[in-house]
Parts: sequence; C-alpha cells; structure tokens
Amino acid sequence: MDIIFLRGLEIETIIGIYEWEREIKQTVILDLEMATDIQKAAASDDIEHTINYKAVAKRLIHFVENSDFFLVETLAEKITEIILNEFSVPWVKLILNKKGAIRGASDVGIIIERGKCPDG
Repeated sequence: MDIIFLRGLEIETIIGIYEWEREIKQTVILDLEMATDIQKAAASDDIEHTINYKAVAKRLIHFVENSDFFLVETLAEKITEIILNEFSVPWVKLILNKKGAIRGASDVGIIIERGKCPDG
C-alpha cells in the first residue's frame, strides 16, 4: 500500500470546552496519511486514478471552518469519517494539533488511525 500525505494544513475553527474558546476561532493543524495504490495513477498519469489531495484539503477546510465541537477527539473522528467515506480511502492516519492549547507546551493534540472493514 502506498501513502499520500498532507502536512501542516492550518484551519481556523471553534474548538474547546471553555467558555472563552466558544467565542473565538482557534487554529488546528492537520497532518494526514492516506493509504492508496498509486500504480494505476502512475501508469495512466491521470488524477482520476488517485487521491486528489487538493479536493481532500478543500473538503476538510470547509468542514472544519464550519464546525464547532467541544473536543478534538470528536473533530478527529469526523475528519477521518469524511476521508474514509467520501474519498474511498481504506486507511487514514490523522494528527490533529491544537497548537498553543497548553501554556508551556508547543504542541498538543491527538493521533488516530482508522480503516474500513474489508467488507466495506
């Protein structure tokens, strides 16, 4: 299996459990790894035979900008569901960074991996 990755995608959204977090947009940073087989795309040189990472980025930007979850865990699950279901990806790894959420820490967030069952 091959991996198409997208790193450092910064998106502004409402995220957090504290009252002040519900009133401002904060930046989350997404790093994605998406499993695929690139052989057909490489042979055809056709974007239709691979994961269009620009389309993935645009979809996630739209979704995340318009979301307002309390937990990064919920946001992460929803993001991976979109990738698995809308882009026919069998496996995805997501690092969701809520940079600056903890004073003194440069990064804080969550790493999840999700895959489709072989039966769909």
